[in-house]
Amino acid sequence: MNIGEELVGDYLQYIEGCEFVQKNLSTKDIQGEIDVIDINLEQKTVYLCEVAIHLETGLQYTFNKRPNNVNKLTEKFSKDIQYALKYFPTESEYQHKFMFWSPIVKKRKSSAKNDQDNNLKDVQGNIRKKYGIEIELIINKAFMDAMGKLRQFALNQTGELKSPVLRLYQIEEKTQRYIQKHRFTNLIE
Repeated sequence: MNIGEELVGDYLQYIEGCEFVQKNLSTKDIQGEIDVIDINLEQKTVYLCEVAIHLETGLQYTFNKRPNNVNKLTEKFSKDIQYALKYFPTESEYQHKFMFWSPIVKKRKSSAKNDQDNNLKDVQGNIRKKYGIEIELIINKAFMDAMGKLRQFALNQTGELKSPVLRLYQIEEKTQRYIQKHRFTNLIE
């Protein structure tokens, strides 16, 4: 289980209402894999997502020990777009949403050579120029806001949730609520 992909899949399923969720889709004819694909049948939307959970370094793909965020993500999204256009062509009823999810994307000083935030802007620019498509960024605060929506969803459920991530959120949130309501930390002293 990749926890980042689980979080994104759960968000799209429970918050965005997607009925079909596939993680780590290996594409046969377009070499590579797509981290998360979700389909919302009612809204006729296909979500194609790349997920990077790099906590200490922030977003940090490398090649030959050199930063490679722009090339790596441009390549990944190019493959995602090729897949979407082949299996959910633009003349079909489905719209495409391409998303990049990462909890920590570091912004450096303007003079810094490898600014992760600017790397993502470059990726967006590359994809926009080549395909005319926008990549939605769910990073930093937007990532935490999405996790907050998942926590709130879990708190409001009364039954046991099957998703391990949502079940953990449910346990944490309901325990926290109970402790705050009763103003104690331990019954056994």
